[in-house]
Amino acid sequence: MSSKAPIGVFDSGVGGLTVVKEIMHQIQGETIIYFGDTARLPYGSKSKETIITYTRQIVRFLMGKDVKAIVVACNTASAFALETVKSEINIPIIGVVKPGARVAAETTKNGNIGVIGTEGTIRSGIYTEYLNETNPHVKVYGKACPLLVPLVEEGLMDDPVTMEMARRYISELLVYDIDTLVLGCTHYPLLRKTIRKIIGDQIEMVNPAYETAKSLKRVLTSRALENDDILKTDHKFFVSDGAEKFKRFANSILSCEVVETKDVNIENY
Repeated sequence: MSSKAPIGVFDSGVGGLTVVKEIMHQIQGETIIYFGDTARLPYGSKSKETIITYTRQIVRFLMGKDVKAIVVACNTASAFALETVKSEINIPIIGVVKPGARVAAETTKNGNIGVIGTEGTIRSGIYTEYLNETNPHVKVYGKACPLLVPLVEEGLMDDPVTMEMARRYISELLVYDIDTLVLGCTHYPLLRKTIRKIIGDQIEMVNPAYETAKSLKRVLTSRALENDDILKTDHKFFVSDGAEKFKRFANSILSCEVVETKDVNIENY
């Protein structure tokens, strides 16, 4: 596998762009091929079997682009499908759950950790499992926030409706005296300012997107796959629906210009 090969990143929609942004910042020179499954989001309310099917299709698409590693930039897919798919391919594949869980377990002082995520992620109990592996003494309080992903996908990050819904969800966790909050969905870093207003300055906020980029860098380094040709990056973006809408959103949050986004019929893979 060539070190100059691209990195594949996928999510159910635009949320995985928070991971892309961190990769671009922390591992300069890497080319990224991104797929957003915008036609079939949200993933959080779907069954494990469906998520595994979707993940396999997307992985086949990315493997067809000769990627050297894959980042599952979706907490739900990381929870339900990562371990299954990992055994089916011969390149590194990492998710976003373990890196965030590890940092949260190391960060907490009082042992009370809150996790917000999709229904699927919270239902899976994956954060509780990984957090307890790192620190068996922590108490984990999860809260599903099903409306936040659609609000972000509609570009309503600063809308009063988004603030109200986030407040309703997160207030249920504050009664447990949490000192750490995990943003257990890659869409949620786009709501950092809103969430900070709700939790105040005393609660640490863990962004798995940031930690995932750090983990990816370690994996690439350990396998001698880091690209040292930092002047040639040719990022490509694909979605299963709404290419123009996605492109506008991507250009609002990424430092690079997204010139083109292509629609892909992912059901063919």
